[in-house]
Amino acid sequence: MRVKDDEKIAALFEATVKKVNEIGFASSSVSKIAKEAGVSPATIYVYYKNKDELLVSTYVEIKRRISAALLDSFDESEPVRDIFEKFFLKFYEFIVGNADYYKYTEQFANSPYSELVDREALERFFEPIFRVYLHGVEQKILKNVDIPIVTAFIWAPVVALANPNSCHGERLEKNTIETAFTLAWDAIKL
Repeated sequence: MRVKDDEKIAALFEATVKKVNEIGFASSSVSKIAKEAGVSPATIYVYYKNKDELLVSTYVEIKRRISAALLDSFDESEPVRDIFEKFFLKFYEFIVGNADYYKYTEQFANSPYSELVDREALERFFEPIFRVYLHGVEQKILKNVDIPIVTAFIWAPVVALANPNSCHGERLEKNTIETAFTLAWDAIKL
């Protein structure tokens, strides 16, 4: 069995993001991704069964990185509002600082490939966030609504604000982001 090379895996990850963002999922062939990564097409099959698995694992890795960014220095003992504000700010920073990764996730979520993702495995990355939400509901701090509704009101604003097309590519001032969080928080709090 061949030993997996972390550098090649990282190169394939970056090449997949780049190619998909440039030419889309359908046009991003294994050979184009391999060429971008500087490896032979056969190398991809050492690490992934097929193109579908490469695309899905790239998406899952980006979601893992988002989760790691949000949960960096996470302290569940802090007040629920403070925790959500930190999540909001960190998510904004992640998207702004990793626009290519986020663009990939947006395309992926609206593609047929999204059906191939193990949703339960993906949700485990964000389980501490769900736990904080449920804790907020139990404490009568947050509205008891379905998670997709909470997502629409707390996470969708971050995506809109971090989108370079809607903000003309300029990073927003911290007080503007904090104001946006207050508006989003007002939508989900009791």
